[in-house]
Amino acid sequence: MGLFDFVTDMGKKLFGKDDDPAEKIQAELEANNPGIDGLGITFNDSIVSLAGKASSAAAMEKAVLIAGNVQGVKEVDISKLSAPKQEAKVDYYTVAKGDTLSGIAKKTLGNAMDYPKLFEANREVIKDPDLIYPGQKIRIPVQEEVTA
Repeated sequence: MGLFDFVTDMGKKLFGKDDDPAEKIQAELEANNPGIDGLGITFNDSIVSLAGKASSAAAMEKAVLIAGNVQGVKEVDISKLSAPKQEAKVDYYTVAKGDTLSGIAKKTLGNAMDYPKLFEANREVIKDPDLIYPGQKIRIPVQEEVTA
């Protein structure tokens, strides 16, 4: 796992043409504190590279989503970011026009009333469950099937 793709012209607008994108994205990550020690960020040709040590696989995933869901970012490279092995299965979903969290929950989790699970899994990139946008990438927590 090295690169994650995002929709370049969608997302949170953090920087303008005179701003340092890496500095703005780093500030955004630090403000949302996903759990990365020694965080380092570079930005080159619409690609964000993350470096450091994630406290968990979920922290790494959240850092990727925070950085990737920024307007002007097309990819996030995590080849220099270490993280513990992912224990639970996680899928990703790209929000389409007309989607709602309850609709995504119904499609992905089987129950529209499970939308709070999606909101909790994505608090760093979704501040209001009623405000998601097309092109936004979110985590879909998937519990492993229990075998008897």
